[in-house]
Amino acid sequence: MRRLRRTKILATLGPASSTREQIAALFHAGADVFRINMSHTAHDKLREFVETIRSIEHELQRPIGILADLQGPKLRVGTFADGPVMLSNGEAFTLDSNPAPGNATRAHLPHPEILAALEPGHRLIIDDGKVVLQAEHCTPKKAVCRVMVGGKVSDRKGVSLPDTELPVSALTEKDRSDLDAALNAGVDWIALSFVQRPEDVAEVKKIARGRAAVMAKIEKPQAVTRLAEIMDLADALMVARGDLGVEMPMAKVPGIQKQITRLARRTGKPVVVATQMLESMITAPVPTRAEVSDVATAVFEGADAIMLSAESAAGQYPVEAVTMMNRIAEEVESDPTYRAVIQNQRAEPEATGADALALAARQIAETLDLSAIVCWTSSGSTALRVARERAKPITIALTPKIATGRRLALLWGVHCVVTQDARDLDDMVSRACRFAFREGFAKPGQRIIVVAGVPLGTPGATNMLRIAFVGSEAVDV
Repeated sequence: MRRLRRTKILATLGPASSTREQIAALFHAGADVFRINMSHTAHDKLREFVETIRSIEHELQRPIGILADLQGPKLRVGTFADGPVMLSNGEAFTLDSNPAPGNATRAHLPHPEILAALEPGHRLIIDDGKVVLQAEHCTPKKAVCRVMVGGKVSDRKGVSLPDTELPVSALTEKDRSDLDAALNAGVDWIALSFVQRPEDVAEVKKIARGRAAVMAKIEKPQAVTRLAEIMDLADALMVARGDLGVEMPMAKVPGIQKQITRLARRTGKPVVVATQMLESMITAPVPTRAEVSDVATAVFEGADAIMLSAESAAGQYPVEAVTMMNRIAEEVESDPTYRAVIQNQRAEPEATGADALALAARQIAETLDLSAIVCWTSSGSTALRVARERAKPITIALTPKIATGRRLALLWGVHCVVTQDARDLDDMVSRACRFAFREGFAKPGQRIIVVAGVPLGTPGATNMLRIAFVGSEAVDV
């Protein structure tokens, strides 16, 4: 299962991809990590998905990552007595704490935390931007608003607050229950929705206690303003462009995507670009030209992974969507300008031994045209630092821990192999050569570079480089 691309693919599971045959087909088409959307997945189905993926993983002997995406708070207006109402520009409309059904002049807002936090001038976006209100007079019981963008409002439509930081946790009671179920099922990544502040990420990490890595979804303006602080705590970032495009002007989203991607690359943490990447393939067998360009842009930016949502979860062409995304990534990465773009975006290494060695490994491998960089890694930190360099040769991560291999399945340019830890330095180099050959990345007579930490098995102790020839004995794995 050797991939011909460095960028990884996340595929969301759902009604269109729920059987073992369908999931296996998605993996063979190019999916490296599977996303389980907890907004639509019961705990029994979650466990079934995990068991199925682990069965495919065991059969193919290739680590496969699993990401559980928490729903987050869902803020909605109440119901209306006589059905949908039409709001016109310039009208007054009140949102209040009165649970009575609404009418053309008011509606119940069953979220006291919103009413308490609203201030004059703050916007309230209803139904993904179809209606926009602006608060004028605010009390803890009601907010009198002016209709800025009129339209139809009906029962239980969603509310977004781009200007308001809400004093609520990103974890609802449902999220806490889903988080426990996901951790007990053994997922590798937890994606946290509705992140506003670094404390939201810290709360989930405290509960996870290392059983799963935490990915912060950047989908709110408040998170964008505190991006560096959130990145310090998160294990990875997701650019959730759908919600960002609702709460911020759409024209700003591409620039924010670049900011997030480059910050993640600078800090050496994985970044996923998500939402509506091949949206038309939900109902069509081919994407639009604009969608192809959108996916290609994320690949050119050096994103670790690109993600399919409804395309693979509920679309009519889930396998075709993964196949198309795989083909686009391969074409971009073989483009003559790709390496130059990746190199120009490369950040200076941090002043640590691990970063210095990762930089040296990349420079040596590219200068000598080596076939592969082989990392022995226990915690995954060595592979993370090497992946940050976006080296031209493939990076092979050899790890004794299956959990590490599964998490690294998300990482740019990293091919994971789970194997017993090396006995000594000679065994480390010899087996690195054999695996480079067996996995199809090196031939006898070619050279690789081995990156590891001594003493062996010590997390975060990257301190050794070794150039090695792949001899004829590598054929006998």
